[in-house]
Amino acid sequence: MDSKSDNLESSLPVPSVQELALSRLEKVPQRYIRDDADGNGITSPSDPSFCVPLIDVSKLVNAETQQSELQNLHLACKDWGAFQMVNHGISTTSLKNMQNQVKRFFELPFQEKKRWAQKPGSLEGYGQAFVISEEQILDWNDMIFLKCLPTQNRKLDLWPQNPPEFRETLERYSEEVRDATISIVKFITMALGLEDTQISESFQEGLYDIRMNCYPPCPEPERVVGILPHADISGITLLLDCGILQGCRSSKMENGSMLNL
Repeated sequence: MDSKSDNLESSLPVPSVQELALSRLEKVPQRYIRDDADGNGITSPSDPSFCVPLIDVSKLVNAETQQSELQNLHLACKDWGAFQMVNHGISTTSLKNMQNQVKRFFELPFQEKKRWAQKPGSLEGYGQAFVISEEQILDWNDMIFLKCLPTQNRKLDLWPQNPPEFRETLERYSEEVRDATISIVKFITMALGLEDTQISESFQEGLYDIRMNCYPPCPEPERVVGILPHADISGITLLLDCGILQGCRSSKMENGSMLNL
């Protein structure tokens, strides 16, 4: 979901992590080992200091609760740079359908997924992102990255036609995500005490990209990282858990807010 500099606009082809996992490895290949991973940054969910703030959008639109929830939103952005959203307006049907389509895509045979593989000079498509050297230590994931909005940015030759409902589901999901993004940016602006609506309105025609990650089982999970800690440079990042997210690092995101739907 980021804008990239010119030297990161493509990625070298690397083996599929899913295919490695299916080969029933006893040890992780050397190129994926990060012995300095410090336990992969996983924290105990029982520790209240690591509870991501919860923001209820229904309270933000209610005049009686708006001010107190705006304060909560302000603190979440200032102290965390991340929060979980509930009652955000994205339909349960859309969320479940998107989760299902992502799951079904990654369950396809490798040769079928390769039909939508990345092409030279582009990050879009199925593969792994930001691989810039043969010596680089790799993340333990496969991904597919697609540009969704505005519609003229779409490269439909990289949009999977299998599962059959993938494209239609992603179209609907990206529209609902845009609406939710505009809404939450409006409230972030209000929480800052600003009245200018141009900030939220700019997200109407903004760039909306989606990255779908798959983290296969690993024989030595303590020695790998699913995705390296990073700061997204997009305006805002929304995360949808398809049942495979394992905790959240405590480091703040530098440019924008991370929202967990």
